[in-house]
Amino acid sequence: MMNCSQASTAIDVIECALDDFDPAEYLDSPDAIQAYIDEAVGTGNPAFISDALGVVARAKGMSDLAKKTGLSRETLYRTLSSKGNPNLKTLLAIVGALGVSLNLGQKNLAL
Repeated sequence: MMNCSQASTAIDVIECALDDFDPAEYLDSPDAIQAYIDEAVGTGNPAFISDALGVVARAKGMSDLAKKTGLSRETLYRTLSSKGNPNLKTLLAIVGALGVSLNLGQKNLAL
């Protein structure tokens, strides 16, 4: 990763700005959180959905989520990443503790 103070082109500046972007910082209301989850589900991509749940978990507090679900923080970080693959029981516990809903509808997921 580049030292952003040495960014010399517009592309370097944009890359630095994107490196620092954390969507969890903008999920400051239940409506924003649910909209974020809905958009992730709308992609049909399980990795993106799992990652989005991780972003919401960070926004709400991973320690609090760990207490509510009985899962360790390490397990949550691993499970709620783009490489995570939570089982249904874990997914339901996380979704319930986060207070969000997953409306999968009839969309074909990219499994």
